[in-house]
Amino acid sequence: MRASRLLSLLILLQLRGRQSAEALAREFEVSVRTIYRDVEQLSAAGVPVFAERGRHGGFELLGGYTTRLTGLTRGEADAVGLLGAVQAAAELGLGEDAQSAHRKLLASLPAAAGSGAQRVAERFHLDPQSWYGRRSPPPALRPLAEAVWSDHRVALRYRSWKGEVDREVAPLGLVLKAGDWYLVAAVDSDVRTYRVGAIQSIAVRDEVARRPEGFALAAHWADAVARFEDRLRSRAARVRLSPLGWRLLHEQQPSVAATAEAHAAAPDAAGWRDTVLAVEQGEQALRDLLRLGAEVEVLDPPELRRALAEEAARIVALHASH
Repeated sequence: MRASRLLSLLILLQLRGRQSAEALAREFEVSVRTIYRDVEQLSAAGVPVFAERGRHGGFELLGGYTTRLTGLTRGEADAVGLLGAVQAAAELGLGEDAQSAHRKLLASLPAAAGSGAQRVAERFHLDPQSWYGRRSPPPALRPLAEAVWSDHRVALRYRSWKGEVDREVAPLGLVLKAGDWYLVAAVDSDVRTYRVGAIQSIAVRDEVARRPEGFALAAHWADAVARFEDRLRSRAARVRLSPLGWRLLHEQQPSVAATAEAHAAAPDAAGWRDTVLAVEQGEQALRDLLRLGAEVEVLDPPELRRALAEEAARIVALHASH
């Protein structure tokens, strides 16, 4: 395990240049002390890695040093076939380049490994779009991608739930989630998320965008999504769910279902179980519960139970009139 981490550390320093001990510790999910020990091990093995002290310091390889220890394991070579996020590359304007790079990567692998990677590519396909979610990429996506890549600040006119607002931000990355693109950007000392489809206009500035030290897009996104979901579902509803209702809840809202299972009571004679659901504020809670149909009964709070009954009555009245 440590040998694998040492190799990964060496390759990371070669690819990214100077990295702080704290950033490397976050990357490999180890302590800062472990990173210092790993660097000492690399130095003892003859790798010319040196430390630069100070606020912008870190570990760095001596200029010009490269390693060829980049051979792929059989499993890694097979996984190459899953690297082609074709739709995302196409929307960013990199479709042909991504396909060309993928072909060259396959061609560079040893014969046995290359055939395995090709086999995976022929049998597994990644489609990030939601059902019925086919749409054109938002107009702001291409210029945003260029600004992200070139590290330039951008001025945005953004349509939020409060209305249109103007923002000047330092773009840090783009994320494709469930068919929608999101911009992660630094605003003053904060890092915020903007839905690219809600950007009305964009102007790329000449000013360079400064990235926060040690910022890792994937780690930030995972943490931001978890915090957003917790904040969004800040309300509790006591409900009864039928066996089918439980199955629907697991299919539609897996994270909510997992929490609900922890609070579930024993089933009654018909298999219904009481539990507590984390729901959103306002109408969204009503819309989510309606997706469960007659397989859920809201017990508390009374206003949510009443709203669900009123909505059901409107549906009955609408369909009974014909």
